[in-house]
Parts: sequence; C-alpha cells; structure tokens
Amino acid sequence: MFVLSRLSDLIRIPPDQFNRKATKAIISELNKKYANKVVNNLGLIISVWDLIKVDDGLLKPGDGATFIKCEVRVVVFRPFVGEILTGWIEKCTPEGIKVNMEFFADIFIPKALLFQGSEFSLNDNAWIWDADGTKLYLDINEKIRFRVEEEIFVNVKPKGPNIEGEEEKDEEEKQPSYAILGSCQTDGMGCVSWWD
Repeated sequence: MFVLSRLSDLIRIPPDQFNRKATKAIISELNKKYANKVVNNLGLIISVWDLIKVDDGLLKPGDGATFIKCEVRVVVFRPFVGEILTGWIEKCTPEGIKVNMEFFADIFIPKALLFQGSEFSLNDNAWIWDADGTKLYLDINEKIRFRVEEEIFVNVKPKGPNIEGEEEKDEEEKQPSYAILGSCQTDGMGCVSWWD
C-alpha cells in the first residue's frame, strides 16, 4: 500500500528559512511542495522520508533565495493490483459504490465488479447481495474490504480563468488525477461485519 520512491528536484529555500538547519529547511520546503499531492504515474505522496543527496546551493540574480538540487525518498500511497484494502462506503449509486479511506477518497467499485446477484435498492439507497436467500446490505458508512483491480492516472490540466459564456463543470464531473477501481467478488470481500 505504501512504497518509498526516489525523486530529484531543484528546491527553492526562501531567505526566512536561512536560520534553520539546512536539512530541516529542505525537508520542510519539499513537504510543502509534495505532501498530499499526486505525481503522475507515481501515486499520492504522503511525506518526505529522507534526503539522499544534497548539492551546494545556487543563487540567482534578483532573488534572495537559494536553490538546492537534491535527491529524496518519499512515502507514496500506491497499492498494487490485487492488493486487499479496507475503507468505508461513502456513497451508493446505481453505477456502483464510492469508497473512502480517510486519507484517500477516489476509490470506486463499479456494479459489474460487485458480487454476482447484487442489486441496487433505491428505497434503501444501498446495494443488496442475495447470498443463497440471505440479503446482505452494503450500506453507507459500513466498513468494506475490496480488491484493487486498476489504477487510473489522468493528466489534469490547471484551471484557467473563467471566460464569459463558459459553464463551470460540476464537482462530480471533474476527474481525479489518481483513482482506484476496486472489486468485491470473492469470499472475504464486502462488508467486514459479514465475515466476523
């Protein structure tokens, strides 16, 4: 679920950080830049783990900051395909189930990857799995165990200024830069309470 990855970067250390130890200032600036951000084809960076290599600082004319080239290891959330994860059901729709893991919420289990015989109940706003005559509910806020089927990286472009006549996209239409597709089709998957 969590891996260490190496990054190289030229980091800007502003003058107000010169009174700190160099390593602490560099790690602080790297965390500001990368922590809780998605790097395409890498995953969600949680934080900086350690510094591997730090070069001498460079100065640019007209800028009071110093620029330091460094190599760093970062903790990245990137589960592998086939890994079993646990989260909470955030939303049930006729298309599938949206799952939240407290620190990561872009997980979706489509209806085609739910247990065979599962149906969406509009009255209960939940998915129901008919397991040999027993109705098992996948309700909102239930703890769910699922299998990672696919990672989806999307190169999201920065948002520009609004131009007159253009409509803004709804929040739900926006695609996340990193998402996970899950499944619940084998024993042990689904609500954790079913298997306790």
